[in-house]
Amino acid sequence: MRLSSPFFHHALSTDKVMLLVIGALIPGAAIQCFYFGYGVLINLVLCALVANLSELLFLKFRGRALDALKDNSATLTGILLGLAIPPTLPFWMSIVGVSFAIIFAKQLYGGLGFNPFNPAMVGYVLLLISFPVEMTAWLPSTEIASHFPNFTESLQLIFLSETSRGLTVADFRTVADGFTMATPLDHVKTAHTMGKISSEIVTDPMYNTNLIGWNWVNYGFLFGGLLLLATKTIRWQIPFAVLASIIVTSALLNWFDAERFSTPVFHLTTGATMLGAFFIATDPVSASTTPKGRLIYGVLIGFFVVTIRTFGGYPEAMGFAVLLLNLAAPTIDHYTRPVIYGHRQGNTNV
Repeated sequence: MRLSSPFFHHALSTDKVMLLVIGALIPGAAIQCFYFGYGVLINLVLCALVANLSELLFLKFRGRALDALKDNSATLTGILLGLAIPPTLPFWMSIVGVSFAIIFAKQLYGGLGFNPFNPAMVGYVLLLISFPVEMTAWLPSTEIASHFPNFTESLQLIFLSETSRGLTVADFRTVADGFTMATPLDHVKTAHTMGKISSEIVTDPMYNTNLIGWNWVNYGFLFGGLLLLATKTIRWQIPFAVLASIIVTSALLNWFDAERFSTPVFHLTTGATMLGAFFIATDPVSASTTPKGRLIYGVLIGFFVVTIRTFGGYPEAMGFAVLLLNLAAPTIDHYTRPVIYGHRQGNTNV
């Protein structure tokens, strides 16, 4: 039997889409674990379990069917937040962040499909504002760490705050000459505050060595993001617009004063750039949904990422940028609605 167009295609179910996204996160997560320790893996398991438990308890409290747990959205939220937090963050902070993300940023709005904000980023920003010291206490990468925690020590740091040898997170963050290593973004911001110029900062051997780990983490998430594009799990407009905007904004600043403002390559390969562009900004519920709107949405996220990283009080900005544009997404969609075929612009009445 021949069928005439148009054809209706059956989209992937929500649970399969979530599993595809989780699978695409594996390369970046594995590299992150390699460079920054077993704490990454422990956080992923802890955050995913807490996310599902929080959703289960709240669904029971609301008297709703527990089938919502099968869509894997809670698991994805927990994993995204687990990747965004330091590998030795105290366990109770992770629980606070994940449970807040699920209960207040998702379930109180009605559950998946009704939340105006990205739940993982709500939890991340809550933790960053509430516990800025702990949330910026990333370990140095394996190449430059004087002491690097094994699996048991990672568990002890997360759940007991110190190892059986009496070592704390501060001890593991200390590298050569008693210098406490920061992330490249934090290192650059602090160095500029102290009056150093970019040509001096980039000659720091520890900075360059630690930068390698962050570079590879971003390459891993870039690879996973390209897999999502290849499988048409996400659309190209938002990640393309985010990355293009980061390049243009940082290039203009660097052209204006190369000694004060970092290069586009630095912004693209540090922090949560690729994770944010492909896995966070593309959230189908809280992001813009029109073709033109996605481009505008992504461009503004990229602009705010560079602006907040450069001039704001926090070195990482992806969470703030995404939440700001979550607020603006309905307005962007309203003014970028495509014209219905056969109607003129401004007249969409059927």
